Amino acid sequence: MRSSWLKKQSFIIGLKPPLNWLILCLVSILALIAVLSSSSSSDTDGSASRAAESLIYTNYRRIKEQAAVDYLELRSVSSGGAKLKEVGLCGKERENFVPCHNVSANLISGFKEGEEFDRHCQVYKVWERCLVRPPKEYKTPLRWPNGRDVIWSANVKITKDQFLSSGSMTKRLMLLEENQIAFHSEDGFIFNGVKDYARQLAEMIGLGSDIELPQAGIRNILDINCGFGSFGAHLLSLKIMVVCIAAYEATGSQVQLSLERGLPAIIGNFISRQLPYPSLSYDMVHCAQCGIMWDEKDGLFLVEVDRVLKPGGYFVLTSPTKRPQGSSRVKKGIMSNAIEGLTQQLCWTLLAQQDETFVWQKTTDVDCYASRKQRTILLCEGEDTQSYYRPLVPCISGTSSNRWIAIQNRSSESELRVHPEEFYEDLQRWRSAVNNYWSLLTPLIFSDHPKRLGDEDPFPPYNMVRNVMDMSSNYGGLNAALLEEKKSVWVMNVVSSRASNSLPLILDRGFAGVMHDWCEPFPTYPRTYDLLHADGLLSHLSSERCSMIDLFLEMDRILRPEGWVILSDTMGAIEMSRMVATQVRWEARVIDLQNGSDQRLLVCQKPFVKK
Repeated sequence: MRSSWLKKQSFIIGLKPPLNWLILCLVSILALIAVLSSSSSSDTDGSASRAAESLIYTNYRRIKEQAAVDYLELRSVSSGGAKLKEVGLCGKERENFVPCHNVSANLISGFKEGEEFDRHCQVYKVWERCLVRPPKEYKTPLRWPNGRDVIWSANVKITKDQFLSSGSMTKRLMLLEENQIAFHSEDGFIFNGVKDYARQLAEMIGLGSDIELPQAGIRNILDINCGFGSFGAHLLSLKIMVVCIAAYEATGSQVQLSLERGLPAIIGNFISRQLPYPSLSYDMVHCAQCGIMWDEKDGLFLVEVDRVLKPGGYFVLTSPTKRPQGSSRVKKGIMSNAIEGLTQQLCWTLLAQQDETFVWQKTTDVDCYASRKQRTILLCEGEDTQSYYRPLVPCISGTSSNRWIAIQNRSSESELRVHPEEFYEDLQRWRSAVNNYWSLLTPLIFSDHPKRLGDEDPFPPYNMVRNVMDMSSNYGGLNAALLEEKKSVWVMNVVSSRASNSLPLILDRGFAGVMHDWCEPFPTYPRTYDLLHADGLLSHLSSERCSMIDLFLEMDRILRPEGWVILSDTMGAIEMSRMVATQVRWEARVIDLQNGSDQRLLVCQKPFVKK
């Protein structure tokens, strides 16, 4: 669906103007810049002169930015209005392309012993610039909540044979029917269904029901190798944020199917590097037959779980255990004996064991580590603040952090760690922005449905988008404002790995988030987000010497056909990015906020390319 109004350009290209006219325009602009620059240096009369100087500098900067934009537009006009060359389409083999994850290339580069399955962006310093196109039979996903239970089979890379041969319990939840895959949360998950399993976990923790999990301080969960997200789908209905993290898979990907269902997920694994989260990030880490051998590498993977687990948080491990032939009784202690020594070193307490499920709780007492009988796992020195794919460490993190607060004792005041006025102003700003965004997008989405005589304008649907990414999140204000407005969205809050780290605050609010460097590809599959939003990202990346065309190609890769992009930035950055948007075949329009600032919005829609 294309919005016809987006086809209107914000500047008019007519007949090719004379060259001397172009030169005259450019000379006039440059002369004006020189005059303003000269004025700003000659005005030195006290405070009044400093105010004038500030105003002149502001005008000078704006005119300088506009001059660059005008030059590019005039150059386009002088060439006869020819469009910038559009980026070509990738071949069919790249329909599910995920940069930084190529086992063959990683092996050739010398990675081995499991590291060939890890993320290696340095292998992809140069690759063909092209637009990843959707599969031939790709269809627009169903709207939430219908899309949670039924997806189009052509939208994900999984064959019928792969589906039927799957032995994973969570994969048995799927029913393949012609061109659709249906998910049934009550059939075959671990014991007697997802709800029963969640209720069992709550009881093992000491609660009466899974409804009480938030009251026990559990607001966010990291679900390792989540199957296809049915556990998370159930807990999301209880207002608990569950993020699936699983390794890259060429076919039958857990992450791809979860995102297609509208559930939070990201590519990541336990091999050689830390997860892109700071220490003390999650209230619970969940592993249901996730296939990780936790006692390998001297327990290095368990140490990583401890790093991201908050004080008082829980580690849930559900794993098959051997039963004596002809007996229904489980040999207790098989799993706990293998990792008992490691959990004692980490100051974890085994709360309960029922059949195949074990629940440990992390200590809330920092002094526990000093009272250990054996100290084979030492404490890390310093505070872990920027964990962006660093090598795994064999030491215990977070013990010196001011965020060492038991999840059962948290309060809203302890979560802020920023000035309350600054936090409130940020939230107010995003409340206003969300209303503006929703009002802006609604007529565009309904532009192909003209209003009939006597009918009122369509009311903005709460579920017109589902998977949202805030590419430059600060405190999670956009996320909070969307939830306040009861939009049926979840937001992946991306915090720059090169800037001040606000991710702990975002995660403490119970939101999904991750650290990322936008000079690199994002760890997800193609066509997994409905809306991309960025505030000030373009200006920031220009100082990092990152390629804008590469950024837009990456955004196009992860954006669904007919998905939306909203960019907020300075006038110069927005005008430059509009030209790049045309190269990636987006329909784009610049919106003047009419507030006297040089901030602009660039609203884009990705077309549905079928070739």
